Amino acid sequence: MSEKDIARPLCIAVMATGGQGGGVLTNWLVQLAESNGWRAQATSVPGVAQRTGATVYYVEMVPDDGREPVLALMPSPGEVDLVVCAELMEAGRAIQRGFVAPERTTLISSTHRAFAVAEKIVPGDGVADSTIVDDAGSEMAKRFIRADMAKIALDNGSVISAALFGAIAASSELPFKKQQFHETIKASGVGVDASIATFDAAYAEIQNPTPVSPVKKVSPKTYSLTGGTAADREAYTECVKRINDEFPETAHTMLAAGLQAVVDYQDLEYGREYLDRVAALTHLDRDHGGEGQGFALSIAAAKFVARAMMYDDVIRVADLKTRDTRFQRVRDDLRVQPDAVVKMTEFMHPRLEEICGTLPRGLGHAIEASGPLARMIRKFTDKGRRIRTDSIRWFVVLYLVAGLRRWRRSSLRHSREAVHMQTWLDAVQTALESDYALAVEVLECRRLIKGYSDTHERGLSKYDRVLGALDSLKHRPDGADWLRRLRQAALDDEPGDALEAVFGEFASVQN
Repeated sequence: MSEKDIARPLCIAVMATGGQGGGVLTNWLVQLAESNGWRAQATSVPGVAQRTGATVYYVEMVPDDGREPVLALMPSPGEVDLVVCAELMEAGRAIQRGFVAPERTTLISSTHRAFAVAEKIVPGDGVADSTIVDDAGSEMAKRFIRADMAKIALDNGSVISAALFGAIAASSELPFKKQQFHETIKASGVGVDASIATFDAAYAEIQNPTPVSPVKKVSPKTYSLTGGTAADREAYTECVKRINDEFPETAHTMLAAGLQAVVDYQDLEYGREYLDRVAALTHLDRDHGGEGQGFALSIAAAKFVARAMMYDDVIRVADLKTRDTRFQRVRDDLRVQPDAVVKMTEFMHPRLEEICGTLPRGLGHAIEASGPLARMIRKFTDKGRRIRTDSIRWFVVLYLVAGLRRWRRSSLRHSREAVHMQTWLDAVQTALESDYALAVEVLECRRLIKGYSDTHERGLSKYDRVLGALDSLKHRPDGADWLRRLRQAALDDEPGDALEAVFGEFASVQN
């Protein structure tokens, strides 16, 4: 596109959420235009907050012919030439708002996802379907240019704004040369080398996209014990051999993953206990024609028995927060220099129930039942605490709490979890007597229980509500389908409105 072809302002909309560099990219676009004989104007309408709302940055530019241009403050539907999105769902938002027109608009977007709060707060899987946006972009835009700009930026030690700037240059939608884009970055004077490297990588990717490799069959992962004594590693190998010898092949991968997770959570004896529980269900699976069902019951048992045995207690939280791998992961995510000091503040809110649950059964139960002492503990823990795990004091405290896992089996919480798990497994066996698919759905209901403290309580409440309908479902031919619908509704929203709606529908069917 040349200057003589411009009969109207070039209209550019940049869609980004907080922290994605939309403001930086907008400033670069303005500087690019002004340093090359154009007039430009930029405006922005901010979102609510980082990661909740999203900002629309809008740029209009025209050649400077000596006259004062009249430029708009906001994009008009169907009048935008170039839409640039720092995340895939932002492209969907641009399409939804009418900024993308088939006869005019080139749409540039990163393909990575930065999950919105609305996606994260759903108790189950609230992630939006990316293929819908991808298909809509291909249909609605004149050109749809996309690549994983976040990965390009990360690989080159910069931020996504530099990658998007490179994609804009590669699109040839602006009447400026690549060197002019480079000069704009250099003029900013901040992180120039990394920004130009990222710009060039994105430019090259858009000009010559990396071909998509055909999907290769992934071999099952080999699980082994790292650390421990030679006897521990030998015992773990025996457990893996047991998986191969005693269980259907279709369940091997899930069982191996479950075994490794359970042993990491507690110890080898706990891993053997896990295999014993799944083996009992696998035996029933075979007796009830599981082979014809692809051993769906055994696979579900391998997954959800492990999850039930790995409940989140104070000991688990302390263990995860003091692992060296966690500190390294934080440093990697922040991309700090090796000699940089990273300070970490954790928010912890253990309630009376979590504190007593960590104690031996008798003592924990006695404290819960004692009025004055229980009230004092509740008052102390009511507001939660912010603690610095990068300090010796709090790290040592959490490290000592994590070390209590050797006595976890004698705790009040463990005794309650064991009873609850056995009740759940008994419900599976009872359902299996009349309906194989219903028994699998009962196993799947364990998804409802997750997290720690208040989160755990909310999940447990929904679990009890859903499983409370089991007696009414046992002898219905569509019982498994109803239980699945109830479970999915419980996972769809936090307040439980969707669950109540399905219960209302079920009640009308019964009547």
